[in-house]
Amino acid sequence: MHADLSLTILRGERWCVMGKNGAGKSTLLKMVSGALEPDSGAVKLGASLQMGYFSQQALDVLDANLTIEEQLEKDFPHESIGARRSLAGAFQFSQDETDKKIRALSGGEKTRLVMARMLLHPPNFLVLDEPTNHLDLATKEMLIECLKNFEGTMLFVSHDREFLRGLSNRVLELGGDTGTDTHAHAYPGSYIEYVARTGHEAPGVHS
Repeated sequence: MHADLSLTILRGERWCVMGKNGAGKSTLLKMVSGALEPDSGAVKLGASLQMGYFSQQALDVLDANLTIEEQLEKDFPHESIGARRSLAGAFQFSQDETDKKIRALSGGEKTRLVMARMLLHPPNFLVLDEPTNHLDLATKEMLIECLKNFEGTMLFVSHDREFLRGLSNRVLELGGDTGTDTHAHAYPGSYIEYVARTGHEAPGVHS
């Protein structure tokens, strides 16, 4: 892992974390989120920080025995039925679909539901680990548009070119060309600027 990594994330910055498999991207996000203790060093979070953390394991917090509507009612008992249905609709669940059991949902549908739950009362710091996995093109574009309007700070891992180009304004590269370089590189511009500066897409990036 990266013994010399020192990074300050300021309000409104949207850091994408790049690197080959095994470079430590998900590990870094787990440490920032508090899901994993660092072996050395420290992670310090701002006093007014409200974090939303998405990982593939986040899908496991859904109750497979509930319908979408029942899950939202359980999560947001003080919201009106109209507000919950509006939220579901914003994440492309029709009124008929909200009667589906969560166990019957695809990976992409579960991702949409987890994101909807996270963004009803948006945190001011989003930590997202591969949020576009399992998403079809239309859902991915919907999520990008939704997150473009997010006014807080973001730290995310993605291998999706559209997601990277649409959302990042800072780049943290881990592992270098080999994936084992212990020196992390922080680029003070967007992913688009990173590509222009380095002359190549980041490792593992796809359309």
